[in-house]
Amino acid sequence: MTFERFLETAYRLWDQIPEHFKRGLQGMHVLERAKRDPDEPELFRLGEYLSPGYPTVLGGFEGLGRHIALYYGSFRAVAYPGFDWEGEIWETLLHELRHHLEFLAGRDDLVEEDLEYLRQYRQGKR
Repeated sequence: MTFERFLETAYRLWDQIPEHFKRGLQGMHVLERAKRDPDEPELFRLGEYLSPGYPTVLGGFEGLGRHIALYYGSFRAVAYPGFDWEGEIWETLLHELRHHLEFLAGRDDLVEEDLEYLRQYRQGKR
């Protein structure tokens, strides 16, 4: 899939998400580069929820906002013949959106699930 087609697909899927689920998000960004996990460089991050965190008493993070990023290069790196590009884009979008919604609710269940995945991955590497 070309970057242009990936971009079109990602934004079409983004537009299908009801606005109330995107409350508090500045938007979604599609980046052409790949992103490796900093602790496990053989793993690629398909997407990320980028949040400056909670505002502080010193004024917080005005202007930065919360975003979802998708990394086209990472999708290309993990793609194989028959790869379901649209399905994977959708799954990644929903995963990152869940991070956002849990953040707003003061929860971190998905963070714990992601950490458990990494623990299991590391055990399998040995």
